[in-house]
Amino acid sequence: MTGWLKVVGLGPGTEDWLTPEARRDLAEATDLVGYKPYVDRVPPGPQVRHASDNRVELDRARHALQLASEGRRVAVVSGGDPGVFAMAAAVFEALDDPAAPEVWHRVPLRVDPGISAMQAAAARAGAPLGHDFCAISLSDNLKPWDVVLKRLRLAAEADFVIALYNPISRARPWQLGAAFDALREVRAPDTPVILAQAVGRPDEALIVTTLGTVDAAQADMRTCVIIGASHTRLVPRQDAQPWVYTPRSYGVRA
Repeated sequence: MTGWLKVVGLGPGTEDWLTPEARRDLAEATDLVGYKPYVDRVPPGPQVRHASDNRVELDRARHALQLASEGRRVAVVSGGDPGVFAMAAAVFEALDDPAAPEVWHRVPLRVDPGISAMQAAAARAGAPLGHDFCAISLSDNLKPWDVVLKRLRLAAEADFVIALYNPISRARPWQLGAAFDALREVRAPDTPVILAQAVGRPDEALIVTTLGTVDAAQADMRTCVIIGASHTRLVPRQDAQPWVYTPRSYGVRA
């Protein structure tokens, strides 16, 4: 088989965070498949572009596998890391379907890692992921909201630093506020909270606040939210927001 499929992570925004491996695979691809805003981020080239809406991940994955099985060199593009709430899982889900054509299983397949949104947000803020952490998507498109709340509460009780993906949208304007309310039942009001919006893009913005005062209206769908653990600390800076870090040794707090 001459075709292949590679799931490529574009990083959060800036081209500086695109890996050499991802650049090479994008350049060698004959076809680009992905959510339209991500496809549009790939510089113009000879590739055929197959852009689609955000909620058709499985259809997108099946289309990519079919193109590759026909001999095309296909790059499925995702923002951030493709294995974190993104297209890599959708491709494997399509491949795992009992109805998947046998020829799809012969397609050479690889996942190119990328810098995730939570890594980029953490780097801008300091080192909030310096100890145990978890990532939770607030979207209830693919799982019930009561499961989201249960995971939030358990992660808070376990004292993980928590990175929140998909925090808010026009269809879900209330969920981030509800998540903060649930966390306030477990975490102290002075727990550091980071709102990292559009990291790596020209309109990047970073807010360091606390769980007691954070306003969900300050976030949008491009925001990665990080809630600190009980021992997450602030390091003051002159003329700038404080650095946020979580010590590697548990229980250290000023």
